[in-house]
Amino acid sequence: MAITSPKTTPASTVTELGEHALIAHIRSLLTMPDWVHVGPGDDAAILEQERRTLEVLTTDAFVEHVHFDRRFCPLDAVGHKALAINLSDLAAMGAKPRAALLSLILPSELTMGDLDNLLNGLLSLANRSKIAIVGGNVSRSPAPRQTSEHGPLIIDITVTGNVGRRRVLTRSGARPGDEIYVTGSIGGSVVGLQSLQTRLGNSRESRFETCHTEYLWPEPRVRIGLLLGRNRIASACTDISDGLGNAVRQISEASRVGMLLDAQCLPIEQTVHDWHEEQGTDAISETLSQGDDYELLFTMPPKYRKRLLAIKGLIDNIAITKIGVVTKKQEVFIQTSKGNLDLPHGFEHFR
Repeated sequence: MAITSPKTTPASTVTELGEHALIAHIRSLLTMPDWVHVGPGDDAAILEQERRTLEVLTTDAFVEHVHFDRRFCPLDAVGHKALAINLSDLAAMGAKPRAALLSLILPSELTMGDLDNLLNGLLSLANRSKIAIVGGNVSRSPAPRQTSEHGPLIIDITVTGNVGRRRVLTRSGARPGDEIYVTGSIGGSVVGLQSLQTRLGNSRESRFETCHTEYLWPEPRVRIGLLLGRNRIASACTDISDGLGNAVRQISEASRVGMLLDAQCLPIEQTVHDWHEEQGTDAISETLSQGDDYELLFTMPPKYRKRLLAIKGLIDNIAITKIGVVTKKQEVFIQTSKGNLDLPHGFEHFR
């Protein structure tokens, strides 16, 4: 699927352009694959179903002041991340991305340049992920009454994907004796966020640039999810966007098993340890309890180690690290030098 690069229109704000012209502007950036029978511009999209697969659907809202701060989050990164968080959910199910519906709730004062930057980040990831934007909606974000502040920018995306019936990954298949693995490195995203918040209005600290990238430009592990499902390796899988501690508890509850992690095996980079040491916080506790790491946590029977080794050769140096084992009694602990400790909870709205 080819996607045209956004071009700023003569209008300076979305209000000046107006709803219908705004929708036409967004539509002009999209090219539909031949399996889209009806795309943007009608009351609903119509897609040709892919044979012999199950359809996977997920949705996420990305809300200003809750999930991102425009003072230090470039809008192309906001657009990228709004789609990435949905793709991470598909990855956790072993699904191949296919189509997306995009709803934008825009502040009246948002400039067309800012909108195009947001769309550029979103559509660039859509292009790389071979996912078609087949419809959606635009609306004005309501400003708080009797104030001069603008309403929040909200990007709401629903994504669909496909997966073979015998390749589905869920949280509920872990068994005692399975090994626990996590992709990539963890803890860097929250350091990136905290560093950006601390340096608000000042230049970034270059030593934490990798952490900034992990926070602003997360890479969903779609290919790894597909490989885990196609090779029938993972017994259970989830993403860790709400924190590793939360993800471990989710698999434990869904599979009715226990989980024992080894603190020494967690793939935490030295820069993450350095940051927390300087802040007087504990790197392991913060990594377990904080979210925004878009990695996969999965369990696997030990007999599939050779299959996993083959997968590692296909994923461009992305680490896959064993961090624990599945146990029979439904309890979750982390093994440390001070003994087995309760696992912290992860991020949770309204808590």
